[in-house]
Order: sequence, then C-alpha cells, then structure tokens
Amino acid sequence: MIAHFSQIATIFLMVAGLYVVMARGNMVKKLIGLSLFQSSVYLLYLLPGKVIGGTAPIIGAGFTVYANPLPHVLILTAIVVGIATLALGLTLVVRIKEAYGTIEEDEIIAKETPKTRNGPGRGGDAA
Repeated sequence: MIAHFSQIATIFLMVAGLYVVMARGNMVKKLIGLSLFQSSVYLLYLLPGKVIGGTAPIIGAGFTVYANPLPHVLILTAIVVGIATLALGLTLVVRIKEAYGTIEEDEIIAKETPKTRNGPGRGGDAA
C-alpha cells in the first residue's frame, strides 16, 4: 500500500477534481476542480518518469543511469497552458458576474430560460 502511495494520491486528486467540476454549480469552484484535475495529470506524467539513482542526461565519467527529461519538459509546458486556462476562465467568470449578477450555474440557466405566463401546454404568451 505504501509503495503505491503516489499512484493513490494521483487517483484521489483526479477523482476529487472531476467530482468538483461535475457536482458544483459555482463557476469558481468548477475552476478549482479543473486545477485539481490538471495537477493530478502532472503527477500522472512525472511520477513514472523518476529514475532512482538517475542523473541529468549529461554524459560524464561515473554516470551510467540517466533520467529522461522529456516528461519534465512536457509538464512545464502543461503548467503554462494550465495557468493560461485558469486565467481565461476567471476572466470569463468576472464577465458572467457582470452580465448576470451571479456565478451560480442554476441561476444563470433560470435567467436564460424563457418563462411562459400560462404555463406549459396552455398557449404560452397568447391570450
């Protein structure tokens, strides 16, 4: 169990992030869940890339085990994209708050749904 702690932590972060994105109606909470999910993906790529006893891939005397730098480079790029995505999402949340006065998904959908005076199936707005 302790040997697989990193995989368990990665799965927990992934499930927690996905749950927050799916279950919450608050848009800021959804963005936090998305960030949790992204962090779990970073761990998913980085943890298997660690080589015990490995060094940077610089050829030198006495080094026989080298670590692959590609996962680290990919994760640095993913972190930059994740920050940009979060910044864009927060900007959209601010604009939605200005337009609708709320950041709750249910309230926005209720404001967007046209309401009929007589109820459904009774002719709508026609008298």
